[in-house]
Amino acid sequence: MKIGLYFGSFNPVHHGHLIIASFIANNTDLEQVWFVISPQNPFKVSATLLNEYQRLHLVRLAIEGEDKLKASDIEFYLPKPSYTIDTLAYLEEKYPKHQFSIIMGSDSYQNLPKWKNAETLMQGYPIFVYNRPGFEVKHEKENIIVLDAPFLQISATQLRQTIKNGKSIRYLVPDSVKEEIEKNNYYR
Repeated sequence: MKIGLYFGSFNPVHHGHLIIASFIANNTDLEQVWFVISPQNPFKVSATLLNEYQRLHLVRLAIEGEDKLKASDIEFYLPKPSYTIDTLAYLEEKYPKHQFSIIMGSDSYQNLPKWKNAETLMQGYPIFVYNRPGFEVKHEKENIIVLDAPFLQISATQLRQTIKNGKSIRYLVPDSVKEEIEKNNYYR
């Protein structure tokens, strides 16, 4: 099976994430897109992160009923911080019949040379890059697939601030995610 791995904190998951994942799942040869919830991103401060199990639960609520989308907690069981190359090595060992690809925004793609074993990632795995405004992908390589996926300018940081300010996030996240956040007073 061809699997696209969409790594992120998803703190919280929002419609922007879901639109990109759905677009890629339905407009490429990938059979599934897995949301890989990162317990700790090496490039982000973890103080603002909701517990990883709570974020996993929110992703599961958001994609409920979608056959091509899956939530993955694989990085919860690996050393922290999480490095994509280590996760891929683990997944290849655990699922030897699957072919894995990476999904990322063009902003992350520009930072890829700073990642652990970046050359191995770029040479060994197909990378689906969705364009983000202001971050052009200039040097395409053979296994780099650049997509013009629909893009919503929603940020999880902005959502957390909106919640903290007591304002509505309706229409920015699925209703099930909004209800769970409100019920548990997340991000207040």
